[in-house]
Amino acid sequence: MNGKELRDSLLQWAIRGRLVEQRPQEEPAAALLRRIREEKRRLTAQGKLRRDPKETVIFRGDDGSFYEKSLQTGKTPRCIDDEIPFEIPKSWEWARFGQIMINRDSERIPLSTAVRQRLDKVYDYYGASGVIDKVDRYLFDKDLLLIGEDGANLINRSTPIAFIARGKYWVNNHAHVLDVCGGLKLSYISTYINAISLVEYVTGTAQPKMNQENMNSILVAVPPLAEQGRIVRKLEELLPLAERYGRAQEELDRLNGSLPRRLKASILQEAARGRLVPQRPEEEGSARELLSQIERQRLRLQREGKIRKTAAKPSTILRHPDGSYHETLNGRTTCIDDQIPFPIPPSWQWVRLGNIVRMKIGKTPARGESRFWANGCYNWVSISDMGDYGHISQSKEQVSALGANLIGLISPKDTLLMSFKLTVGRTSILDVPAYHNEAIVSIFPYVDNCFFLRNYLFYLLPLLSSFGETKDAIKGKTLNSKSMYDILVPLPPLAEQNRIVRKIEELFSLID
Repeated sequence: MNGKELRDSLLQWAIRGRLVEQRPQEEPAAALLRRIREEKRRLTAQGKLRRDPKETVIFRGDDGSFYEKSLQTGKTPRCIDDEIPFEIPKSWEWARFGQIMINRDSERIPLSTAVRQRLDKVYDYYGASGVIDKVDRYLFDKDLLLIGEDGANLINRSTPIAFIARGKYWVNNHAHVLDVCGGLKLSYISTYINAISLVEYVTGTAQPKMNQENMNSILVAVPPLAEQGRIVRKLEELLPLAERYGRAQEELDRLNGSLPRRLKASILQEAARGRLVPQRPEEEGSARELLSQIERQRLRLQREGKIRKTAAKPSTILRHPDGSYHETLNGRTTCIDDQIPFPIPPSWQWVRLGNIVRMKIGKTPARGESRFWANGCYNWVSISDMGDYGHISQSKEQVSALGANLIGLISPKDTLLMSFKLTVGRTSILDVPAYHNEAIVSIFPYVDNCFFLRNYLFYLLPLLSSFGETKDAIKGKTLNSKSMYDILVPLPPLAEQNRIVRKIEELFSLID
């Protein structure tokens, strides 16, 4: 149960006589209704109130059914059992809204926006859903009940329909103005109106409206006067608690919603630092040996003409005996301690992403050229196709053979993709060959055992792309070729990479 459901339940208990106890020694509601009728007749005789030709009274017959009879025409009472919405205690009574309230709608005066702009802001100016402005004059100087006359709020109930205006204020013609007599409590009537559905009393859909006649026909469950006071006081005690509960529930829901993401982030943090699985000195192949293997593979691909030769050589990052990190690039050595985001195990190596993988940025055929898109037969991936740590077996769009020819080589099945614009660092793996746009890069590890390293990068790149010099790039919601190349990767030995990936997948499965 959320906060709104708890609040609604409290209101329902209140208007059905279940929130506080009934006390047989108290004056029953029937006596209150007689007093209201007598006071309204006195006001009518004094010319302060118009006679109501539709005045009725509701009573329970000897057969247990409810009947309504006119006090003006003397017609035979009619059974209204089909209108009674719920059971009420025996000390309560049913009454029509118009029979127990005094309507003061005729005293309302609307003021245009242009007029209000010229007035000093002193007194509240009410509309259908509450205070909408202030003016330097007032119409009413008494606590009165206001009920929205029109607007979508009558149906969707995003704010209370009924509210009590206090002090000096002005009301426009979009809110009914109502008074009470005989001791009837405004707060209880306000509670009742806010607790029930008003749909059957509202006309129109585009512009919902509850006119005075429909409002007067609302059936009101009237408790004894003393019980009304207890109901109002109990609600004043409980509703703030329901609001606090609602806020706490919303915060809990928010935390629960973010918990899987936070847990996964924590797992990846531990994995990147070498704390997710133990290091095993007996395993063959160190991280440095892996880097040597990667470099040999890179040079072989260059000799075979499968990748482009570059003048720049890969950098080398070494940890000195004093614990500091130095990077050697093109014969120049620089301390990079300020770039190292966290410590890693001694058997690991820091390395630039561009030294261990090659990358290929995608391309988008001209959108205005239908020949590139009509009769598409090749998957073409955009960031919207990529889920966090997801696999792609089908793209939302396809390009034609002409479009594919314009893009160039297709990324084969099992290729690792990473977004580097807008949603920076999101990774996915292709389950089918596909092209992709220029906001995505295909990543191909140099090492022959590419699936170990690919899967390791698949999980770690979303985290690693937010560290180091890439942070400033990410603030602009994009990376570039250099910032992607320079991403620092904590590289474990290949066997440990495999164990890390298996542990991540095991833990992620428990979270999902």
